[in-house]
Amino acid sequence: MIPVVPDGTGWPADVLIVEDDPIIAIDFEDRLLGFGVTSVRTVGSVAQALSAVAQRAPDFALLDVELIRETSFAVAERLLALKIPFVFVTGYGAEARIPPEFSGQPRLQKPCSSDALEAALRTRGS
Repeated sequence: MIPVVPDGTGWPADVLIVEDDPIIAIDFEDRLLGFGVTSVRTVGSVAQALSAVAQRAPDFALLDVELIRETSFAVAERLLALKIPFVFVTGYGAEARIPPEFSGQPRLQKPCSSDALEAALRTRGS
């Protein structure tokens, strides 16, 4: 069961953004808060993301595929193990090299519209 905010909107209460570009991270955070997500945490590396998940598991995550000198796949593995829904976010479209074990995971193309981001949140884990 995925927790929802008390007003019944269906939004995840806590979203983790793993994004190395501060401008994109701020944009995602602003839009998520505008949708009604109550808590948004932003990190820029795999180590920070794994630490954030260990400290408090999020209800949902946005994972930039290509971080500086690393990919977010280790974070994706951890989220899958914990049954936490997430979406890959990439600027590479179909060319993004996503391993076969993650082929079923939803993706958002950067830049993404607010409608696409909202749809990703609404359909998480269902």
